[in-house]
Amino acid sequence: MDSIDYADSHCHLNYPGLVEIQDDVITRMHKNNIKYALNVCTKLEEFDKIYKTVSQHDFLYASVGIHPDTTKNSEATVKKLCEIGYKKKVVAIGETGLDYFRKEGENLDWQRERFRKHIRAARELKKPLIIHMREATEDTLKILKEEKAVDCGGVMHCFTESLEVAKRAIDLNFLISISGIVTFKKAEQVQKVAANLPIESLMVETDSPFLAPVPYRGKLNEPSHVSRVVEKISNLRDESEQYIAGKTLLNFKQFVKAS
Repeated sequence: MDSIDYADSHCHLNYPGLVEIQDDVITRMHKNNIKYALNVCTKLEEFDKIYKTVSQHDFLYASVGIHPDTTKNSEATVKKLCEIGYKKKVVAIGETGLDYFRKEGENLDWQRERFRKHIRAARELKKPLIIHMREATEDTLKILKEEKAVDCGGVMHCFTESLEVAKRAIDLNFLISISGIVTFKKAEQVQKVAANLPIESLMVETDSPFLAPVPYRGKLNEPSHVSRVVEKISNLRDESEQYIAGKTLLNFKQFVKAS
């Protein structure tokens, strides 16, 4: 059987847990045929280290952005995001979006305004967005529409919403990225999405060092485990792992405009 090649659309190689063993993790990525991976930024203070990592490896790419939960670090401006976003190996803006988890009653205007700045930068740069959406579905989709994010498109990272929400996101020119959650026994909603969306709209990710798929659940996650995500989607769709891996790799290449 031919070897299977993979793309991990979302990982954090410079996060604690992976950064200490980064060389070994990258060696395993090569060994396990991870042909592309996106090393995602969640605060501006970590960008330089992220960019240093991706600059040393042709198959790695970077993003720039501030996670919606980040509150104690530098704030983004459209100008700053664009200055960094113009760099050659920066292929996306984010991780950005809205996260209302455990924030009931709080004034989150600051979070929504930060999100809008990221969208404006992405449109100016003509680069896609990486969207984090947690318990904020309607506001996220509303702001994406209001800010004309359809012009740049992007990906709904670590998607856990319904099939109907996934279709609404696709209508806004967004891909749907499936993480190791799809392997969890009670993740019926994610499994339904993975089984029923057009393959042209799907990508796969690890979100490592978080959300390790079965059989690694509860342990440190790393990009090489993306094969388990592909394996589960293959079973759900009754399509070969080679097919799922190949299509999601192609979708990733188109997403980052890789040759």
